[in-house]
Amino acid sequence: MGTKKILIIDDELSILNLVSMVLKREGYEVEQARDGNTGLRFFESFRPDLIILDIMLPDINGNEVCKMVRSNSSIPIMMLTAKSDIVDKIVGLELGADDYLTKPFDNRELLVRVKALLRRTGLKDVNPDILSYSDIVINLKEKVLLKNNKRISLTPIEYQLLELFMKNPSRVFTREDLLTRVWGYDYYGDSRTVDISITRLRKKIEDDSKNPKYIVTAYGFGYCFKGTYE
Repeated sequence: MGTKKILIIDDELSILNLVSMVLKREGYEVEQARDGNTGLRFFESFRPDLIILDIMLPDINGNEVCKMVRSNSSIPIMMLTAKSDIVDKIVGLELGADDYLTKPFDNRELLVRVKALLRRTGLKDVNPDILSYSDIVINLKEKVLLKNNKRISLTPIEYQLLELFMKNPSRVFTREDLLTRVWGYDYYGDSRTVDISITRLRKKIEDDSKNPKYIVTAYGFGYCFKGTYE
């Protein structure tokens, strides 16, 4: 599969050097950028498998960088920030980030999260079957979603959520179930992360995300995929 490449975008040289050292020691190929514009250029030229992105940057802030990357790529993004306010974390997740880590951080936790994100994106399903329901079609082999025969770009988290739901129609999953199955046992976030990701997924697959017909809320319990397969 080759060496995984990670792009770190942070204006603090000490953080860049620390994270680079930790990742290189694990065998990753690393590129650094100290501002958003440079980071976006390296995103195009370096073609990383994962981006570690600080919010507070001297030119374009990290949330804008995240939004720009996410507009044409499903690459996993982990926000690295000194801000611990839950609002900042929610904003990043709503813009398309997959995870966040607050400074100061433990090197072991950083590696656990990096490996978890890369593991999710690297999963290969040898089952070539197609899952379809109404106007939604998933190619399990290619990890591709089609809606009305149009390809819809999903982040790794969004794809795994949708695949899990479609493989288990009408089954209610609690937020804790989804955190364990999709984010993994080693994830440190809370159930709000699930709600944000479900909202993002609904906007992509539902005709009216405020009145969903596919991923519905089981009030007091969690979420489920409504209907049976064609």
